[in-house]
Amino acid sequence: MKLIIINGPNLNLLGKREPEIYGSESFEDFMGQLKAQFPKIDLEYYQSNIEGELIDKLHEVGFDYDGIVLNAGAYTHTSIGIGDAVRAIETPVVELHISNVHSREDFRHKSFIAANAKGVIFGFGLKGYQLAIQSFL
Repeated sequence: MKLIIINGPNLNLLGKREPEIYGSESFEDFMGQLKAQFPKIDLEYYQSNIEGELIDKLHEVGFDYDGIVLNAGAYTHTSIGIGDAVRAIETPVVELHISNVHSREDFRHKSFIAANAKGVIFGFGLKGYQLAIQSFL
């Protein structure tokens, strides 16, 4: 099974940025734990702060992979283009957010991805990535 985690803007700062919301662990460290927990899965990771690069990556992997875990960050709430890219590909996508977006600002309550996703996971911290991977098993 081949899965990819795609993280969007500011998620390269996990472990540094607002640890009260996002925790104190870097994603690179957490990725090592995920690979150890799921050794039979070919698990890749991609991160970009640039909307077009995220769309390009979805197009690149969206017909050959078994699943995509997508945390588009703030682009979730603003990018019709990312929502359209998820709709255009064949690989199932799980939308993920580390925080509970519905307990935050109102603009975070709208997703342009959710309607085209296999499912949405939010509010469980980094554990949400484990839950998303398990949803593909």
